[in-house]
Amino acid sequence: MNLMHLKYAIEISKVGSLNKAAENLCVGQPNLSRAIKELEASLGITVFERSAKGMVATAQGQEFLNYANNVLKQIDEIENLYKTGAAKKQEFSISVPRTSYISHAFAKFSKQIDKTPAELFYKETNALRAIKNILESDYHLGIIRYAANKDYYFKQMLDEKGLNYEMITEFSYRIIMSKHHPLADKTDITFDDLPPYIEIAHADPYVPSLPMAAVKKEELPENIDRRIFVFERASQYEILQENHDTFMWVSPMPQETLDRFGLVQKICADNTKLYKDVLIYKSTYKLSDLDRAFITELCDSKRKYIG
Repeated sequence: MNLMHLKYAIEISKVGSLNKAAENLCVGQPNLSRAIKELEASLGITVFERSAKGMVATAQGQEFLNYANNVLKQIDEIENLYKTGAAKKQEFSISVPRTSYISHAFAKFSKQIDKTPAELFYKETNALRAIKNILESDYHLGIIRYAANKDYYFKQMLDEKGLNYEMITEFSYRIIMSKHHPLADKTDITFDDLPPYIEIAHADPYVPSLPMAAVKKEELPENIDRRIFVFERASQYEILQENHDTFMWVSPMPQETLDRFGLVQKICADNTKLYKDVLIYKSTYKLSDLDRAFITELCDSKRKYIG
């Protein structure tokens, strides 16, 4: 196995085709095929499944590709570090829950980036993916959200995976809806008020090691029989604004975001369940100046919008 093998395998995984990868790499298709066979023989695994539809990574192959990507990234970093006269690139990466107070913090933080070359990665996703991004995909920071009654479970798991964790905030969900929603003018909203309406929910509320059925039962109450599942925050606001029968559970939101989309925020006295947002990173990782600048903005945003 050599570096060219890694580059070949990654290119094939990107395009899903041996012929297309050979064309992009400017090598002959037979030579590329032979190189992948040599790689698989040296590893003792099958990296790609071959079919009429193309080349697809196996489970073991995907694990190998994750490592290969990290190796090549580190090589690029070494080369960039020692290039004569090259400015050191600023790097920041974080995976977060889909929530407004964090996105506001990131927006303010982004204004601090000077003219030095920089790459910032901001990914909205669930707790499981945030943890995997740190362990497998070279993300430096993560923020995970979980129910407070799962605190022992999550802390035990984070300890086992060698991750540091610091609580950012604890809160109960609020309800947001269009200002034209039938409940918009109601002062006290209860669970019994909600079944006639459509809930917007995130489609991936995963808790590591728990069956999806159990997660749905706990996080998505059974008294609502109409739901729209979304993955992107922008789409949820568009739906709330357009469809006045929809509502959504959220962490406390900035008033400027509510005003922008014509929404109102309500407290439901029946909802006493607490959630935690927790910052995580590898125990071996040293926080950079960029990381600390973001954390400062995050704390300011939390105090302003959540308290």
